[in-house]
Amino acid sequence: MLPNPLHPALVHFPIVFAVLLPLVAGAALFAIRRGVQPRKAWLAVVMFGVALWVSALVTAKVGEADEERVEEVVAETALERHEEAGERFVLLSGIAVVLLMTGFLGGRAGKVARLIGTGAATALLLAVYSVGHSGGELVYSYGAGRAWTDTSEVVARDTPSAVAERRHEDQDEH
Repeated sequence: MLPNPLHPALVHFPIVFAVLLPLVAGAALFAIRRGVQPRKAWLAVVMFGVALWVSALVTAKVGEADEERVEEVVAETALERHEEAGERFVLLSGIAVVLLMTGFLGGRAGKVARLIGTGAATALLLAVYSVGHSGGELVYSYGAGRAWTDTSEVVARDTPSAVAERRHEDQDEH
């Protein structure tokens, strides 16, 4: 049985891949320096990059499917901020995969490409942080979970007083 909503469960996959990718790239660079064939060592890096990009794509699509329901309880500006951060992360992940794939090139070009790819993988940490932070705000500051738990009433979503009211209620619950 799949969790409902699915998006919060899926978000952990791109986060984990984004954190592990620079580590795997660093390990591959180390292995190459130790004499492992570059294409063989770099394959794991590209596979992690592809897994990151695919998991980010799937997570974003599932999030889009939940959007209308969450809009009923969350300020639209906060939801848009998270959506834009997610779209940016998917795009940057795709660009990183292309850069990582150039690491299969031979000679000096491949060496430079692997260093650039490792830098791109590391830079993705900033993008995944942005998505995660804005998603956490949706849940913990704006009460996005209410879209699945509170069916009795819908709070006006964009007024400052509604946001303050949701924050106050969340604090009372804890």
